[in-house]
Amino acid sequence: MFIDRVVVNVKAGDGGSGIASFRREKFVPLGGPDGGDGGRGGDIILVGDSNLATLLDYTYRDTWTAPAGDHGSGVNKSGKSGKDVIMPVPVGTVVKDLSTSELLGEILENGDRLVVAKGGRGGKGNSHFVTATHQSPREYQPGEDGEARTLELELKLIADVGLVGQPNAGKSTLLSVISAARPKIGDYPFTTLSPNLGVVQLTDGRTFVVADLPGIIEGAHEGRGLGLLFLRHIERTRVLAFLIPIDAMDWQEEYDQLRREIESYSPELAQKPHCVVFTKMDLFANEPAPPIDAPDAFGIFAISAAARVGLEPLLASWWSRVLDLKKEVVRRDDTVSLP
Repeated sequence: MFIDRVVVNVKAGDGGSGIASFRREKFVPLGGPDGGDGGRGGDIILVGDSNLATLLDYTYRDTWTAPAGDHGSGVNKSGKSGKDVIMPVPVGTVVKDLSTSELLGEILENGDRLVVAKGGRGGKGNSHFVTATHQSPREYQPGEDGEARTLELELKLIADVGLVGQPNAGKSTLLSVISAARPKIGDYPFTTLSPNLGVVQLTDGRTFVVADLPGIIEGAHEGRGLGLLFLRHIERTRVLAFLIPIDAMDWQEEYDQLRREIESYSPELAQKPHCVVFTKMDLFANEPAPPIDAPDAFGIFAISAAARVGLEPLLASWWSRVLDLKKEVVRRDDTVSLP
């Protein structure tokens, strides 16, 4: 089951209290204060795990609590700190504080770590309060409370190419042909109810990730159909491919509608590079792509996934565009890092 949004409660460990203690040793009648400090409470930490593809595990358990730090003891012994609690999440997870809507961070790569709740600081023992005029302090500090939050975890897929189209546009069939992914395929609308990822392998070790996303209908930006369940998953794709079946009633209107939905949801998303892909061309004996007004598209392609026709130029174009975008990001990062 694909779960891309969950709410969990987290509670970091409380800090242990310091202690008021005095040395009690034979032949040492005036033993001084020796109260130790309390241990620090454990943190709650999210860690990116590329082996995970869903937030399903967090539907079974929605409360996570880190151990508290131990209290201090005599002879200046500090309490043991509480262990951190590690919560593995899929790469692409966005973390928000549900009560304040504050964005706490994002997990973008395998191994990324994000502290979402900090453990409480341990309190000081009475040995810290000794002064020249206060030789026998009985003061000590209690430990601080660990942070408690209600988190919203939302998974937004990270893919190089996102397949955009109405139900039955041929997205799942295309993904199953160009990768090892096996999405559900049927001859009725909305066979894809959750996103699917596939890795496309070209020659010379070249690979990129393609996402087959649930079909979009008019009004999707308002939540109609699968609505926002679909649209939020294309925010992180580098390239969009608008799939239009050759048997559509009006090719231009279908393309324009898809563009409008993307623009209405996010103007920034509408600026991503995109191409137009006519699918199911085997129905028309693999004729050339029909005319369509798409001046912003970097290419117009005609394919038949079922007949394996027209795929090579399409995949080559995707790879070239994705590679250029990756190089652009590297150049921008290098520029930013210059002193």
